[in-house]
Amino acid sequence: MIERLLAGFVAAACLLLLLRLFLGARRRHRVDTIMLGTWHACRQRALWVWRWRARRSAAQRAAQETVRRAQRGVQREGNVYKPKSFREPRKPH
Repeated sequence: MIERLLAGFVAAACLLLLLRLFLGARRRHRVDTIMLGTWHACRQRALWVWRWRARRSAAQRAAQETVRRAQRGVQREGNVYKPKSFREPRKPH
């Protein structure tokens, strides 16, 4: 099954390259430009999908670390956090 599929892809690629040979120089250049742009767009999308999970987990770890740092050295009364800087007397204006 896989061998037939691979053979089909190779045959299609050979047919497309053969048809490309019959195009004139201007059309060949235009087709090559379109195909190159399509290739770059597909590649960028594939890389974005490939790296999405890693970026998401990195962002989640950074958020958890930020919450841990914010809770360190803080007194909690009920559901209210009071940092150490709030214990100092306020300066009158």
